[in-house]
This record gives sequence, structure tokens and C-alpha cells, in this order.
Amino acid sequence: MKKILLVLSFIVSLTTFAKAKQLEIKSPNGAVKIVLDSKENTLKYTLFGKDTPLILNSEISILQGLKATIVGTKTKQVNETWKPVWGQFNEVKDHYNELEISLDYEGIGSKLFVRAYNNGVAFRFTLANSSKKTASLFVEYGLQPTANLFSPAGEGEPVGPVEISSFAKPEAEKYKLKMPLVVENKGGQFLSLLESDLISAPGFDLIKFDFDKNKNKLVSKNDFLSKEKSVITPWRVILIEDKVGDLLTNTVPLNVAAPNKIENPSWIKPGLTLWDWRVHGYQAKDGFTYGINNESYYRFIDFAAANNIEYFMIDDAWYTEVKPGYMKLSEKLDLDKVIKYAKEKGVSLLLYYDRRQGDYGDEALFPYYKSLDMKGIKYGFMGPKVPFTREAIQMSAENKLLIDFHDSPVPLTGVSRTYPNAITKEFCHAQQDSRRAFTPKTFIRMALINGIQGPLDMNNGIFDISGVNAGKREKGPKQMNSLFTTVTAEAARTVIIFSGLVCIPDAPEAYAAKQDLFEFIKRLPIGKWDETRVLHAKIDGYISTARRHGEEWFIGSVHQDGGTLDIALDFLKEKKEYTITYYEDTEETNSKTNPEAYRIRTATVKKGDVVKAKMVAGGGNCMWIKPN
Repeated sequence: MKKILLVLSFIVSLTTFAKAKQLEIKSPNGAVKIVLDSKENTLKYTLFGKDTPLILNSEISILQGLKATIVGTKTKQVNETWKPVWGQFNEVKDHYNELEISLDYEGIGSKLFVRAYNNGVAFRFTLANSSKKTASLFVEYGLQPTANLFSPAGEGEPVGPVEISSFAKPEAEKYKLKMPLVVENKGGQFLSLLESDLISAPGFDLIKFDFDKNKNKLVSKNDFLSKEKSVITPWRVILIEDKVGDLLTNTVPLNVAAPNKIENPSWIKPGLTLWDWRVHGYQAKDGFTYGINNESYYRFIDFAAANNIEYFMIDDAWYTEVKPGYMKLSEKLDLDKVIKYAKEKGVSLLLYYDRRQGDYGDEALFPYYKSLDMKGIKYGFMGPKVPFTREAIQMSAENKLLIDFHDSPVPLTGVSRTYPNAITKEFCHAQQDSRRAFTPKTFIRMALINGIQGPLDMNNGIFDISGVNAGKREKGPKQMNSLFTTVTAEAARTVIIFSGLVCIPDAPEAYAAKQDLFEFIKRLPIGKWDETRVLHAKIDGYISTARRHGEEWFIGSVHQDGGTLDIALDFLKEKKEYTITYYEDTEETNSKTNPEAYRIRTATVKKGDVVKAKMVAGGGNCMWIKPN
């Protein structure tokens, strides 16, 4: 009965709202519509998708508590394309209708820009003078009360499904909601609530979500913490898709982000990287044990060079003391020799920095890394600090360094367009970091929820699964036999998770032992995709992602409970024959007891064929399709 009353209340509110004087803006195809009014001097909006109310009668403000009066409007349409430095597409279409509303907040002038896309909307305020009141980007979301909500939870398993109506209950206070939120309506439509271009909004903190029990509405705000009088807010974005997987390829967050600010980005090269940290303690068949030493690093570099892998990442403990512009190197290795060796082999180096070991500011840090001939920095433990993160990205760009943020980073959505040197971030649970959360279920949830905000550094691609489960790694899971996956699932995850830097965590010998399967990973044109499609997706079920480079397609699929996904090859070209290589689980593969069993086979396919991605529970499937 409570659910029925809430739905009736939603419909009655809609009827009342329709009687007010309104402004309206529609998407280019007319499917998305935003209606606004300033009844009772409070600006409110209602969002429709295909004539269905998605968000109803919800306040939006830059100076909450002051009376808002509409004093003028302008409209425009934009239909253009732009090319990212790297990404999921080689070209992005930016097509929207925009409504510009001039507002008066009791003598303070403001503008609200409302953009309507075919698959989402975006809001941004500007404010000429905020000296009289503290600015805060405030947005309500009058969602359907029967809708379900999902939220990231740091390194923990994402929260959900939680019905919107249940947030009014006291027990809902345990939920700490974070961007990007995913909303599943009962009709099957999906929304994502997030922000973009925070990097262009100095003075604003990260978006915060809460639930107003008096209004039964989800609310969000960004506080303005600067003393500056002139204000520009981040874009508040609402994505709208019929399929949850399409939220991952929705380009609205990128389109509203500021264009590339790096004049000549030719030095920014996405790619694959080996990584030493999780390999410590691994014993090769020749008796060598990996650690922090030159011989270990030479082996990584040799394997990278032999397999055309762009990068090798050296993690913590290469230094013992930090001073401004100087680090005392560990006696365990001779870093200068490693740098020289890598240069001779044509392998670029990425170097870790742990801010807890010396907070001396970045003014000297980034030039120092550049002086070492590093191509990038993996930045650990800097914390979710927006101004600090913004400055780190800008200073790393000035020194021509890629930057990979770890340990609770700020999810600066859209930043890869504005500063494409911000190559990835650990806004997720990285493999082997903590066994409390990483399961086949959690992987799929993080892929479909955390991944909406942008590139993820998840460290997929473990090939010596049995060795990790046996506790043979110094930096492996604390609990043995806790990694449930298959080797084909690990390969598939490197395609499914989008990143400008794909960091694979295993030993060179582990990959060499399965070189035929590793060929799939080393062929991936990381970050240089021409086209991306999510073919199948279900939270707590499965995900299948296809990415194209030139005329070749790479497809990765994983399945939580095991099963078969039909892959319709309708994206291939007419009248052409292709060779498809399958990398598969076998009948004997088991994610708990026999995770490293796989098989490889080839066949001939053409447009219109339907092929099968068959997987065991926790398993995966990879396909490489190339024209004959």
C-alpha cells in the first residue's frame, strides 16, 4: 500500500506541476525533454524521457534560500564532432540543444545553462558576484519512488539495489552514496547521476549526495570553498539509457568537459604496462625470486621489449627518503642503471610516489621525475582532495608526465578530455589489494557502476592464479584460495575495463608460460579505440564489451554464474570474411579448483553470424576478429 501511495503522490505532483508557467528544452531527436519554472521564486525542473517522467518537480539552485527570478532566455543548437587524444572512440559527436536562463537572485545575477542531449542532460551555473552569500550547486532528484539505486563504495562492493522509497527509513543512514549513482527504473530505463568538468570549476568540492526525508528526494550539492567572486560550477549530468551497459559509452560527460588544454599532446601515449609490486616473492622455474633489485627489473624490461609492451611500472620502496626535488635511492637497486637499460631496450618507465613518505609539495616532485626521464607517475595516498588533484594534473602536464591516481582518488569525470595526461585512476577495488571485495560479482558491479565516471586502473590480467591462491606472493592476498576467476576471464577483463593505461600485475614468466593466450592482451591497442560497444550487460550477471581498432574487433566477456552469451556479428562489414580466434574456458575449467585451463581455436565468420561466448561460473571469453 505504501508503494501505491508513493506512486500516486508522484502522479499528482506531476499534474500540479503542469499548470505552472514553464520553460522547455528538448533534445535534438525530441526524446528527452526538460521543463523548468520559477514558481514561488524557486527554480525547479522536471525531466522526461520518451514522454515518461524520470525526475519530477526538483529544485536546482546556485544560491539556495534566495528568491530566483527568470529575467531572460536564449537558445542555441550545436552539432559538431571532435577527436579525443585517446579514448573509446576516435571521434565524438557533440549534438545538443541549449537553453541559457538569466536569473536574478535578489540582486545577484546568475546564468543557468541547460543542455539536452539525445541520451542525457547537463546543468551548469555561472555567477558574477557571490560575495553576499555562499554559493553551492544544489540539485534535487525527484526520482520514481519504486526505482532502485546503486552506488560505488570505494574498495568495497558497490551498494544496491536500494529502492528510493526506503531511503526515508532510519536504517538507510548506513548508505554513503557516491558518484556515479545508477538508477534503475521499474520500466527498465537506467539513469546515472554524476558531474563532469570539476577541474574547470576552481573552488568547488566533490559532489555530495544525501536524502531529504521531508521531501522524499535525493539531493546533491557541491560547496564553493573559494573567496573568488566569479563562480563557474561543474556540470551536473544525468545520463539516460535503455540498457545499463550503454551508460559506459555515453559521451555526454566528455562532451560537456572543457576541450584539451595541452597544446601539443603528441607525448601522451596510452598503452600496456608491466608492474613489479604484486610479483615480489614469485619464484621462476630457474630458481630466481623476484624482488626490489636490478635483476628483477631487467627481466621485466626484457619481456616488455620482446612483446612490444610500452611501459614498465616500478612501485614503492625504490627510495628511502624524500626531500624537495630529491629522493634517496634504496640500496637494494641501482635505479640509474635500470633507467639506462630501459632506454636501450626502448621501454618507457613509470615510477610510484607515496605521499605519506614526504609531503613536500609537487612543485619540485614533477620536475624531479622528469629529470629521471620518467614517462609518468603513479601517485599514491594523496587523498580525495580536489584542489590538490587539479594542481597535480596540471603540474604533471607541464612536465610531460602521465599521471595515475591511486588510493581513494577524486573521480574527475571528463578530465581525460581536458588533460589527457590523466591517464587512469584506481576508483575501484584493484586486484589483490583487498580480498574482502573482489569477486566475479564485484568485478561486474564495478565495471558497470564505477566505470561510468571514466578510466579505471583495476590491475586485471593475473595468469598465475594458482600461485597467487597458494600465497606465494609477498604482496598477494592475505587469505589463501580467495581469488575466484579463470585465466580467460582475466584476459577478458583487460578489454572490458576501459583505461588509458592497462596495468597487468603478473610475472613475465607467468605470461610466457601461456604466451598463446597472452597474445590476445599484447595485441590490444590500449586507448586507441575507434569504436566501443557494450553488447550485453546485467548487474549481478554478466558483461560483454566489443572494441574496434581499424577493421579488427576485440571482445571480452565475463559471467558471474556461468552461461552462454550470443554475440551477433552485425557490426562487421558486408561481403567480407573474417577469421575469429576464440580464447575460452574449457569443460574442465573451474574458477575455484582449475582456473588456468583454457583453449584457443579459430573459425571463419561474416556479418550476420551469431557466435557463442560460453563461460563457466566466474569465467570469461575473449574473441579477436580480423579481416581475411
